Amino acid sequence: MGNSVTDKIGKKTLDVIGEASQFNKWMFETILPFSKGKILEIGSGLGNISTFFLENENEILLTDLRTEYCTLLQDKFSSEPNLLGVDQLNLIHPDFNNVYKDHLENYDTVFALNVIEHIKDENLAINNCKKLLKANGHLIILVPSYQKLYNKFDEELGHFRRYTQKNLHELFLKNHLTVVHKQYFNLIGIVGWYISGSLMKKESIPSNQMKVYDKLVPIWQALDKLVQNKIGLSTIIIGRK
Repeated sequence: MGNSVTDKIGKKTLDVIGEASQFNKWMFETILPFSKGKILEIGSGLGNISTFFLENENEILLTDLRTEYCTLLQDKFSSEPNLLGVDQLNLIHPDFNNVYKDHLENYDTVFALNVIEHIKDENLAINNCKKLLKANGHLIILVPSYQKLYNKFDEELGHFRRYTQKNLHELFLKNHLTVVHKQYFNLIGIVGWYISGSLMKKESIPSNQMKVYDKLVPIWQALDKLVQNKIGLSTIIIGRK
């Protein structure tokens, strides 16, 4: 995750997804029913999802591993009344309990969207997420689905793996989290991911493709409802501490 190529591709990907406002809103609306009280976002990036939480007047602390993203988030959202702050956070810091002691057991909701797949020690990542939660708090995790879809995009973005509901659920149970909801998300995304990343071997999501996709989001939402979220490019699981 640390090499400069991954960072460039990661930033480029966030920029492209950042322009897809309907898609980001859809993701936000999917996790909102499980987002309660005081919230901490892990891996806020450019604030593509943070924006919607702040517009919705949720109290939220934004965090990221990289200093440059933290600076950008601070500049972008500093005037927001419900922003609890912007902090640099390393989910697998060797001295996690000490370095982040002010954040332990402090949040009603912790969410990490497209973060855990970047971390080799996924168990430690989930365990540390849990430490940030108050009793009965919610942990919301969204990750890419199906190892068979692992392609050039995943390599360039520094992904260690892709998931299914089953193995993500097992990871939650291993960390003594009660699973309250699980689903797949974004069925049509599988097609674009496979064509661009597997067949065409592109390094990042094409901007023009994302723009067309974003315009048609209401159709893709209807499609997800039709298949009852039983298949999708992303896997979402919500656990309670």
